[in-house]
Amino acid sequence: MRPIRSAIPALLASVIMATSLTGCQFGDAEQETGEILIGADLELSGAAAQVGKAYQRALELKVEQVNESGVLGGRKLRLDVRDNRFDQKVSESNIGEFTSNPATTAIIMGSCNECAISAAKTVNDKRVPTIALAPASDVAAPAAERRYMFKLGPNARDNAAAIVTELRTRKAKNVALLHTDDKYGQEGLQTLTAELKKAEIDLVGARAVQATDTDVSQAVQALVALAPDTVVVWAPAEQATLASASLAEEDFEGDVFFDGVAAGDLFIGGNSRAAENTTMVFTQTMAIDDVIATTPAKAARKQWFMDYTARFGGYYGYSSFAADAVQLIVDAINRAEAEDGTPDRDTIRALLETAETDGLSGPIRMTPENHSGLMPQALTLLVARGGRWRMAG
Repeated sequence: MRPIRSAIPALLASVIMATSLTGCQFGDAEQETGEILIGADLELSGAAAQVGKAYQRALELKVEQVNESGVLGGRKLRLDVRDNRFDQKVSESNIGEFTSNPATTAIIMGSCNECAISAAKTVNDKRVPTIALAPASDVAAPAAERRYMFKLGPNARDNAAAIVTELRTRKAKNVALLHTDDKYGQEGLQTLTAELKKAEIDLVGARAVQATDTDVSQAVQALVALAPDTVVVWAPAEQATLASASLAEEDFEGDVFFDGVAAGDLFIGGNSRAAENTTMVFTQTMAIDDVIATTPAKAARKQWFMDYTARFGGYYGYSSFAADAVQLIVDAINRAEAEDGTPDRDTIRALLETAETDGLSGPIRMTPENHSGLMPQALTLLVARGGRWRMAG
């Protein structure tokens, strides 16, 4: 083990050195000064406040790191954060103000699917590149109608495929599904149903809950009554935790799977015993302690995890997507300048559309046909052990 451990500092050093060299390259040329404004439309109150605040912390930390690195020469990033209160109308007002401000270089949106979908026409018409952290596919598809809208985060089709692959390995015979009655939950029902059918695994029943529900016990009781050998929970972290508690109260002894949207705090909290041995599809970031830093990208992920936890005292799974959104925008600006171009909105959009990087979340690749960048290879299976998420196996 010693040779592997001794390689970690060297890898971290190489990542830091690469960043430093990038800054030096821009320092050698005549530098522009001023600020680069990024608007952030987030759920800081209301139903999704927990994830919205995690996004805000991640954005602020990443912006601080970029500014300290000097990678943008004499310019600095500045965030303009607005609370949409998980309300589509409030979000539309925020987006309208951002897109009407000629100083706004790009926009990052939070977890509200309906907010991001409704913003697509405005950001297209005003030609402002926007990266949404909401999970529904309709946020960024079809790409031809979402030219200025991009998405970072797990995709329903990839999550469903990963879950069903594991169910086949475990020789599961039948499954029950708890999902939210919103765009992403409905997409989960459709994609999981299709994947289960291909695998010849029966879906014995599905129950929907509202995204704002604080009690899912009746839906869980109805599913357990169907006697499935596996229950899949396709809901945000707070509701997934409630579902775990309800399944324990019902003495459910089968397997429990969480979709990636359930990724929240690293430590599961008061219901950790109920969630023990639950399997979740997500990125390695939630269990980065179990990952050996054998590449610069993995070393960077471990460093991000340490920086975030040192600053905020804990870790939230989706923070890496927010940080990657900032990095994609910064990379597009630098690529434009390296190619003797002007980093205006249209150029940034065009470069985001061909972005390819090994990010903090995992491999990310955008194409003109696919504006949802997280690749399936970024996903892995995690398991709840001892009150926190660990790599499965």
